[in-house]
Amino acid sequence: MNYSEKITRQQFLKLGALATSAALLPQLDAFAAPTKKVGLQLYTLRDLMAKDPDGTLKKVAEIGYKEVELFGYADGKFFGKTPKAFAAQLKSLGLSVPSGHYTTGKTMPNAKGTLTNDWKRAVDDAAAIGQKYMVCAYLFPDERKKLDDYKQFADLFNKSAEVVKAAGMQFCYHNHDFEFKAMDSKLPYDVLLNGTDKNLVKLELDLYWATFANQDPVALFKKHPGRFPLWHIKDMEKTAERAFAPVGTGSINFQRIFDAKKTAGMTHYFVEQDVCKLPPLESIAISFKNVEKLKV
Repeated sequence: MNYSEKITRQQFLKLGALATSAALLPQLDAFAAPTKKVGLQLYTLRDLMAKDPDGTLKKVAEIGYKEVELFGYADGKFFGKTPKAFAAQLKSLGLSVPSGHYTTGKTMPNAKGTLTNDWKRAVDDAAAIGQKYMVCAYLFPDERKKLDDYKQFADLFNKSAEVVKAAGMQFCYHNHDFEFKAMDSKLPYDVLLNGTDKNLVKLELDLYWATFANQDPVALFKKHPGRFPLWHIKDMEKTAERAFAPVGTGSINFQRIFDAKKTAGMTHYFVEQDVCKLPPLESIAISFKNVEKLKV
């Protein structure tokens, strides 16, 4: 089953709406030795955050997470808060926010804070709360029907990344599995990598989705050294379905991948679990405990 196709445009719009109507989140001052800080992509807790964002973030910090990656920025707000108020809340919780997720806006022309609509404002607000990375999180099915679509996105990424660079940050692209399905005898992932400036556009490699697509993350690091500063880490069940699992409970050899972090150029990694069979807070607690056992 292809879980990436379950992320619908309606879901993204809904998440953007909840982001502007909730109140929440953590800190941002030290980015030294980032690989020693376990991060969490907050999309994992999207339902809990919709109900009790402040309480949920407090629990994230209590588990031991030091960094969070955002989602749902919309129209100048981070989960309903101005950048200044949001940064203050982050600091009060002892959390930092090195990265955030964004969409292209190609199929959501009225959404503000995307690569194609009000991008400069999104960049300025990200810089204001201390982000170091801005990540294109996903390409909707209607945006990627042919290989030429990916070529156009490579151009868009280069242009978007120039704005990000000017603000002192780094632009990245986050993969799922569809980028590794050949179109016209070429992999869309290769089109994106080869069509973008390697200094302007880096990659956030989702280790689960790369593995799901039968790609070896370490081989990707060796082929494109230094281009993978961000990672998403979630495990894969040892079943025919290969569903999502908490880190350390599945089939992915994370230590082997972390041993190649210098080749990758990794600076931050984030636990993420798109779908949790256990209560999400329980799942991320298990992942945190097992990540701590790794030599990172």
